[in-house]
Amino acid sequence: MPTDRPVAAGIGGGHRHARRGWRIVAALAVTQTVGYGTLYYSFAVLLQPMTVDLRASATEITGAFTAAILTWAVMAAPVGRWLDRHGGRALMTCGSLLGTGLLAAWSQVRTTAQLYAVFVGIGIAMAMALYEPATAVLVSWFDPDRRPRALLGMIVVAGFASTIFLPLTGQLVDRYGWRTALVILAGVHGVVTVPLHAVFVRRQPTMTRTTTSDGNRTGRLPVAGAVLRDGRFWLLAAAFVAHSAAMSTMTVHLVGFLASRGHSATFAATIAGLLGVFSVTGRLLLAAGHRRIRMVALVAGIFAVQATAAGFLPLLARSRVGAIIGVVTFGLGFGVASLAAPVLLADRYGTAGYATIAGILATPVTVARAGAPFAAAALLTTLDAYPPVLAAIAAACGVAAAGILARARHPSLLSAVRTVPVVAARRGGGSD
Repeated sequence: MPTDRPVAAGIGGGHRHARRGWRIVAALAVTQTVGYGTLYYSFAVLLQPMTVDLRASATEITGAFTAAILTWAVMAAPVGRWLDRHGGRALMTCGSLLGTGLLAAWSQVRTTAQLYAVFVGIGIAMAMALYEPATAVLVSWFDPDRRPRALLGMIVVAGFASTIFLPLTGQLVDRYGWRTALVILAGVHGVVTVPLHAVFVRRQPTMTRTTTSDGNRTGRLPVAGAVLRDGRFWLLAAAFVAHSAAMSTMTVHLVGFLASRGHSATFAATIAGLLGVFSVTGRLLLAAGHRRIRMVALVAGIFAVQATAAGFLPLLARSRVGAIIGVVTFGLGFGVASLAAPVLLADRYGTAGYATIAGILATPVTVARAGAPFAAAALLTTLDAYPPVLAAIAAACGVAAAGILARARHPSLLSAVRTVPVVAARRGGGSD
């Protein structure tokens, strides 16, 4: 396995670089909160007024959002390759500029065709400026001991994006209308994210030189080809694809399931909101526990607990107390993958080509997140019952747990490559 240790770990000037790394964490925590709040979560509030103004069905309007998610998935791999070659500052700054312009353009759409065109662009902007590039920047700055804490700092703060921007967007729509609300959100997005990405995001000031088993040195790890030949990567991918499908399905169908068990809409919506609250708790437990328990065992255990909770939820949800217990237990693992995936990938394959690997993984994970609720809806329509949907969620979590553990101790195909951090010489195209 590669054994690269970034400068922030403490080699030459490490304390100064570590402080710079934590400033990057703070900046990205803010930009991810604003980026997700304006580009992603605002859609839920704007859906109803857009259907009225554009004279389109909710299904047609929602299709534009799905197009953005699928575009995001398609862009993940090329964005990852760019990040490995050039760093994140220019990419994330341009993505923020693009997102700002598209939020303003969204406010002016008059037809569904225009809406779809804008949302394809928003998908590109999200791929350039949100979770994947942000985590790639942090992974490159921090050593394995500090990395979970750095990622957690960003993710926990960004987890409040919906808490902040859903009510804020609602208030703006009520006061000014949805078009003016979007113009205001565009202004907030541009003023906050563009300068923070331009000023604080920096490439880790080392370059990675690799030494293969035959002693030949190259400037960069031949990551993509080797990873795609590594069976352990595909087991890991299957785990996170299955988990992503389970989480998105539960998000979409939990309220309907609880209502079908006789609970009021208010109670169902309130309990569903616990998923987001306890996702923070799960991430904190993961970050605290990884020093004492192997990360793969800890993550697999959490996924297994979720499988059990989903499997028993049809029985537990017969009462309010049981429903709360089931949802809280499931919610402990709700946000774990966003922290576990970058840590496991970096620990297993090193940081030299992390963004490329993460981009390859992000594509099927994002597609699963977008498509799984539709598949679950089809299952629900066919069987006219929620228990099979919950059983499918439980099975997906079980697959995720098994995929995390499978061949976890086996050496990867990259074990023959030794990665040595060296001080970067400023070479063309890579000083971001």
